Amino acid sequence: MADVNRGNRPLSPFMIGPYYRPQINSITSILTRITGNGLIVAILLIVWWLLAAATSAEYFAVADAVVRSWFGKLVFAASIWAVWYHYLAGLRHLWYDSGRGFEIAEIRRLGWGVILGSLGLTLITITIL
Repeated sequence: MADVNRGNRPLSPFMIGPYYRPQINSITSILTRITGNGLIVAILLIVWWLLAAATSAEYFAVADAVVRSWFGKLVFAASIWAVWYHYLAGLRHLWYDSGRGFEIAEIRRLGWGVILGSLGLTLITITIL
């Protein structure tokens, strides 16, 4: 049978706003993808720094200045958070893969645990370093 209401409903659940209310599970899923891609920036910065060290002293001085600048410090601080976030999100996925944690209250608790836990572990890591 033809769908007569085709134009009256949202086309995608990702239409955040009047059609879709963000939930902690969708937010943590999106953050996992964003942090994974963001880690690429830190990896590229580290590779550039290492290649500059192998190239020449002048080129290394430029790369080292960028790494030690506010931008480099911001990238590495965000990377520390992204690594912790990915670690905790991976543990949560292992928990889900075992067939547990699918009640709504536990999904919310685990989602907030990943977010707040990664922030706390980032602060501890930055304090130690």
